[in-house]
Parts: sequence; structure tokens; C-alpha cells
Amino acid sequence: MAGTIVIRNGSVYDPLNEVNGEKQDIFIKDGKVVSELSDADMRDAKVIDATGKTVMPGGVDSHSHIAGAKVNVGRMMRPEDGYKATMTKTAITHSGSGETVPSVYMEGYEYSQMGYTTVFEAAVPPMEARHTHEEMRSIPMLDMGGYLVLGNNWFMMRYLKEGDIDRAAAYVSWMMKTHKTYGIKCVNPAGVENWGWGKNVSSLDEANIHFEVTPREIIDGLTEVNEMLGMPMSMHLHANNLGHPGNFETTKESMKISSSVKAKQNMDLDWAETKIDASRDKSVYLTHMMFNAFGGTSWRDFESGVKPLTDYINSTDHVVIDSGCVPFGEATCMTGDGPSIHDLSVLTGGKWSNTDVELECGSGVCPFTYLKSNPVHSTQWAMGLECLLLVDDPWKTIMTTDSPNGGPFTKYPLVMTWLMSEKFRDQTFSECHPWANDRSTLGGVDREMSLYDIAILTRANTSKTIGMAHRKGSFGVGADGDVTIYDIDPSKIDTREYSDLINKFSTAEYTIKDGQVVCHNGEITMIPEKRTYYTDASVPDANEKEMLKDVQEWFRYYSHGFNHYPTPENYLVNPTAIKVNTEK
Repeated sequence: MAGTIVIRNGSVYDPLNEVNGEKQDIFIKDGKVVSELSDADMRDAKVIDATGKTVMPGGVDSHSHIAGAKVNVGRMMRPEDGYKATMTKTAITHSGSGETVPSVYMEGYEYSQMGYTTVFEAAVPPMEARHTHEEMRSIPMLDMGGYLVLGNNWFMMRYLKEGDIDRAAAYVSWMMKTHKTYGIKCVNPAGVENWGWGKNVSSLDEANIHFEVTPREIIDGLTEVNEMLGMPMSMHLHANNLGHPGNFETTKESMKISSSVKAKQNMDLDWAETKIDASRDKSVYLTHMMFNAFGGTSWRDFESGVKPLTDYINSTDHVVIDSGCVPFGEATCMTGDGPSIHDLSVLTGGKWSNTDVELECGSGVCPFTYLKSNPVHSTQWAMGLECLLLVDDPWKTIMTTDSPNGGPFTKYPLVMTWLMSEKFRDQTFSECHPWANDRSTLGGVDREMSLYDIAILTRANTSKTIGMAHRKGSFGVGADGDVTIYDIDPSKIDTREYSDLINKFSTAEYTIKDGQVVCHNGEITMIPEKRTYYTDASVPDANEKEMLKDVQEWFRYYSHGFNHYPTPENYLVNPTAIKVNTEK
């Protein structure tokens, strides 16, 4: 049941409304932000005194791997992960375990303890969408959605090679509705299909086998389709050559491909009131940039290639990135980029799992440990922070660890504190291999981000980028009543005392969802209702009809029947369709 609540006297950070630490009261009625409450409403409202506290909208994570088949593979491959972090059952919560890949219940609880209320799964293979939704419905506390992997899909490669953008758009529209997914995800375009035959692609203009389509054609085509449909979020790009020294050059060229494509978000819904335009204005969302920003020609001369990329991002307006930071320690690398995980397993000699998802995509999983004593790992730590600190405009950046690839989401408080505290960065430098300082520019950066910046990177811009700012990431009238209250007094912050910041970011004093206190000082106090978002895009009926003839004809290549392919809506908790491009 949605709540009515008043948060008084807090220092509010709401970048979408240009509120930067001003003392304000927040009013929530029936789960939504309102301008004020009547006397009658006030008599029944819960009142929280947030004097000397930091108040932000509920956290929004736009890129995390927490549901689906590859996540379960990660759990199976790491039995030791289960005893490194555990959570005891309470009267209202399940028990849980897992450090880098927590069990489903624990994922929801841990996000809520940090102040997050909304998380999107970053890669959903179409054929495994049912299973992904089954896991998402079991994750408590969080509103969720997932991005559909399409960069190596047989139908997409065929249509883009033929230049049939109309039919490609019809296919994407149908697939989003069929699998109840939210946005377009493109992983190692053209390369993952090659990996099914033991190959990869090494350049943007290398055609893959059988379909003879290049990464450049796929990136360009998917971006065009995304804007033709008016999708909520920017096309979500995982660039080619991930994890290979020198790949920053490929990444830079990949960002340029769609520089002339204008964002054309076209959503038919009611928007919360915001002072700045909350609609997205980027056509490309480059993910986990750190992993695609490697310099050098080999591991011997490995160095950061972040600065050439941030220089480009600073000079253009069509790209937004998330960082993919490395906070050190245990991680589980999992991605739809199967060949990159194979290369990593060869490098480490560790476990490796590989999957080919028929006509659609693939994936790989490999346990990993990032060490401060390792020269490459220490440089990667510096690079992840460079991705955020070297971009002048925080509205072009989003903070992530590509959880659990760079590290689990539970280490977000470390990343936030490194961004805010130069002393903490200096302390970490002193513990790292010298390459961290010698082969990156981070040591020369004295920028310290503010709480306002952190609110942009973890709330406002994540919501704007993925098209959720109509209800998330702000305190505008009409927004969801999602609130995080940190026990941080902005007037008393001393970034030299960084341990206190880490602790306060790790456990929010209050997490409020839909106007109800769901977590207080780390204790889960109630299990709220959740929603599952997906995109319902429209195309001309004739285009969809012609496209479906192709799909039904080619379905003979699948191992199961066409009627079993769609994901029924009853797999979703409170399915919430985002209508786009409704004018056919």
C-alpha cells in the first residue's frame, strides 16, 4: 500500500530540479511526491526529521547483472562465494548468501540498505527472458526492467545487412513486447556470432562470417532503429575488442559512428515536474567504459586510454557513459561477450563457462580477483575513476562497477568516496602497484565531486538516460515517492575523513519506496510492492505482419516451438508498459 510521509528540514539534492543542498521539506501522498499535504493528510502522515541529513531521490542503477541464466552460472561456479557474505532470516526477510553474486533475495535487501530503489538488468537473451523474469520477480524491494541483447541476433544482422531499417524496427518492437524488455543492448556487434564458430572480429569494418555484416553497420543500424521507434533509453553499447590492450581506439571510433543521429525519445505518459528537461538527449549509451579504454599494445606496455575517450566525450553531446569501476577484491566476470571471457580465462588459467544462445547471442562467466599488487589491476582501478573525473559534465556520466564484473554493487560506497575524496585516492595509490600512478592521469586530478554530483551520477542522470525520469530520480511533483536519507551533514563533510563517508554511504539511515520506510539503518522494515517495466513500441501493422513471416519461417532453426517463445505477462510482477511511438 502506497504511503503518506513528510521529510522535514533535510539538505535536499535533486539535480533534475536544480536543488543543491537547500533545506526543504518533501511531501509524499499515496506513494507520489506532492507539493503539500492538507491538515487531514498531515494527521495521518509519518514525519521524519532529517535535520543535519542528506536527502536524495532513491538510487537508480542503470547497469547491473543480477538476474538471468549467466548470473546463476556465476553462482554455481563460485560455491566459495556463498560463505563469504551471508544474511540471516528475519520475521519478514529470507536468508541469503553470496559476495560477488548474491542470492536473489539478498540482492534486493543489499541494494535497499544502500538506498537504491530501482535497478535494471543489463543483458537479457531473448530465448532466456522467461527465466530472467522469474529471477527478477523473486528479487524483493526493487523496481526493475531488462535490456534485450540484439547486436548478434540473426534477424537483426540480416535486416541491417540488407538495409531494411523498417523491418528491423518492426522486429525490435515485436521483440520488446514479446519478451517484456525495456531497451536495446548491443554486445560486441558481429563478434559474438563469429564466436559460435571459434572466431571474433577485430575491427569495425570486418564483416562476420555467414551474415557478412560489420560492427559499424550494426551499431549504426541499431542506433537508427532506436530513435525511429522513440525508445525510452539510448542504444546501450558494449563496444568491440573489450579487454584487449589498445581497444580505446575502437571505442572512440564506435562512439563516432552515430554522432549524427539525434535522440528522439517518444514516450506517451505523464511526467513528473522537473526544472530541467528530463527527457534523454543522447543517442549512444556506452557501457563500462573502463573495460573499453585500454591503452598500449600488450600487457607489458598496458596503460590507460581513458583520456582520449573523455576528450572526445567532452567535445560532443551525443554520448553518455557508465564507468565500470574496479574497487579491488573478488569479482565474477560475466558478459554477453563470450570471446572476451575466454581470453580472460586463458590469461588467468581459471574456471571458464561459455554459452551460445542459438540464433541470438552468447555469454561467458569467469571468476576473478582484482589485486592492488597487480600492475594491470591497479591501473584499471585508476581508469574507472578517470572515466568519471575526466568528463567535465557529470550529466554525461553514470557510476557503476558493471556489477559484478569490476566488483559487486555493494562496493558502490567505496567508488562514491574515491570520487569525493582526493585523500582517499592518494591513500589507495600508496597501496597500489606504481603502474596505477605512472600509467594513468588520475594522480594529477585534484577534482573532488560534491553530493550534488553524486546525486547526478547515481540518481538523476541514470533516470534521464534510461527514460525513467518521468517518475524516478527527482522530487518533482508526480515522481515516485522514493527517497534516500543519509546520515551525512553536508555542512560538516571533511573529505579527509573518508572512512565516515564510506560507512554512511554503505548504510542509508532511511530508504523509502513509494512513501513507505522499507529500510532503516540497515534493517529491512517491510517488503514493498515492486514493478517490472517494459517497452511497448508501435510500428505500422503492415511492417509487423511482413516481419513476422520471416520470423516464423526462420524459427525452424530454433530448438523449440514458436508458441513457447514469448514471455507471458504473468511472469512479471506488476507489469508496467511504457508506451512509445504510439502514432503509427
